[in-house]
Amino acid sequence: MVDDSAKISVKEKVGYAFGDAAANFIFQAMLVFQLAFYTDTFGISAAAAGTLFLVVRFWDAIFDPFMGVVADRTNTKWGKFRPWVLWTAVPFGIMGFLTFTTPSFGPQGKLLYAYITYIVLMMVYSANNLPYSALSGVITGDLAERTSLSAYRFVFAMSAAFVIQGLSLPMVHYFGQGDSAKGYQMTMGIFSVLAVVFFVITFLTTKERVQPDPLQKSSVRQDFADLAKNGPWLAIFALTIFVFVTLAMRGGVMLYYFKYFVGREDLFSIFNVCGLAATIVGVIGSTPLAKRYGKREVFKVGLALTVVFTAAFVLIPRTSIRRSSAWRWRGNSSTDSRFRCSGR
Repeated sequence: MVDDSAKISVKEKVGYAFGDAAANFIFQAMLVFQLAFYTDTFGISAAAAGTLFLVVRFWDAIFDPFMGVVADRTNTKWGKFRPWVLWTAVPFGIMGFLTFTTPSFGPQGKLLYAYITYIVLMMVYSANNLPYSALSGVITGDLAERTSLSAYRFVFAMSAAFVIQGLSLPMVHYFGQGDSAKGYQMTMGIFSVLAVVFFVITFLTTKERVQPDPLQKSSVRQDFADLAKNGPWLAIFALTIFVFVTLAMRGGVMLYYFKYFVGREDLFSIFNVCGLAATIVGVIGSTPLAKRYGKREVFKVGLALTVVFTAAFVLIPRTSIRRSSAWRWRGNSSTDSRFRCSGR
């Protein structure tokens, strides 16, 4: 049963969008800071952190479809998907805080702690984000209203990304006062509390209006069999994997890039904010371009440019832009330049 005549209020659209902001308070932190946190603050090796990420991603590939099946078969007085936003709100906040907390354990204890907290965090993230994403499809059956919901969601997601990528590192330095472990813990504590509050707002302000046919029957085996035969879905699935691999690799190494290669960690936040601004410009500009040239062609050109500009980072020369007075420039040309510690 679908109520296509119902128009969604601005209040409900904003309430729904709060959920994406909440998720991004944690997701953006994981994407941009987690690897650097594990190696430079938490105290595990890069190899151990990389193995951890690999193990968790394999587990995600198993757990996500399972979670989708469970959410789709949930039936409560609140609906199918809204309850999951509420049920996972507090666990999400707790795990976001614990994942960026450094315990007083030995090397093996820390590694075990990292595995437990990260795996549980990603499970809670899946239990929250998969139903949240599906929620827009049952809030309204009107395609125009769904598009409007997505627009609100994008604005709030980008706003949260601006906050995380632009303010997190300054907050870590401010709260930590030289102790990055304390800084990360307090910073993520604040964002975790905000995430919980925002998820509760999403639950309270939204309503599921699209109800499935009670006579409709579905088979999990048949669902997966249908997907395996769906060529366009398989193509999008493979492409999505490559896109997220690119995002994860770029997000994971950028802090290292500015901290150790450029020597200006303070520029990292500015770089992120500029990147997000460019993303917004690209999204706004993609609509008229897609109308004129087609979505597929614009997407292909966009991916090609992403490859070119990502690879161009290799060509950027190391330059002397360190601020610290403990370093002094020496060298007569860009081809014979290096840093020397002055000892002062």
